[in-house]
Amino acid sequence: MPQKTLADALAARETLYVNCGHPMCRKSTKLDIAALIDRLGPDHGSMHQDLVGLFGCSKCKAEGRDGRPVFFTCIPDYEGQQRARNRDWKPTFEKR
Repeated sequence: MPQKTLADALAARETLYVNCGHPMCRKSTKLDIAALIDRLGPDHGSMHQDLVGLFGCSKCKAEGRDGRPVFFTCIPDYEGQQRARNRDWKPTFEKR
């Protein structure tokens, strides 16, 4: 079983990008996690080793460049984390 699944990434409201590793390209595309779940299933892994074989750069292929490995960027839901952290915060007005 994978360490982290696509369902986990969707529930955490993370954003995933796939990035071309060719130095002449560096194309980056935001992934639709819900569409990946429809295609691969919710229990499919969301880590690099789980996804790397599924993607290639269409721009490099169209321009005849050699295939380079892709890599992934995961951006957490920082706003949601901040909201959860500050939910119970109350200011205090105590004198020192």
